[in-house]
Amino acid sequence: MRRPPGLASTPSRPPGRLAEVRIAGVITGIHAIVFSPEAEKVRAFFRDVLALSSVDAGGGWLIFALPPAELAVHPAEGDSRHELYLMCDDIHATLAELRGKGVEVARDVADQGWGLVATIRLPDGSQFPIYEPRHPSPLHP
Repeated sequence: MRRPPGLASTPSRPPGRLAEVRIAGVITGIHAIVFSPEAEKVRAFFRDVLALSSVDAGGGWLIFALPPAELAVHPAEGDSRHELYLMCDDIHATLAELRGKGVEVARDVADQGWGLVATIRLPDGSQFPIYEPRHPSPLHP
């Protein structure tokens, strides 16, 4: 099988491990930003509730490590926009664990065909979507 130009080869992996995708010499990752008028509370949520590891970039400005990601491009009517979703392997178990930590599920699970989607409420009152994918993923070839 021929590899598209620019993609480095990935080593074989044990079953259950995520595939690594690297674009040779260009893109090394994705930096996502969540804007909030209550940034401290939202940072504490990511640190304490979701248990994401982080580094302090100075003055308590935390930058969180994220699990591997995937990127999709969908057609849109009107202006372009960007969306950010948390992903999980079992949405019902994940939401139960988050509820046990006091997280409000703002919108319960809905089957969208491509995945099971819900939203959780962040400490600033905003909703953050989370889903269990049902579509093919480059993370699990």
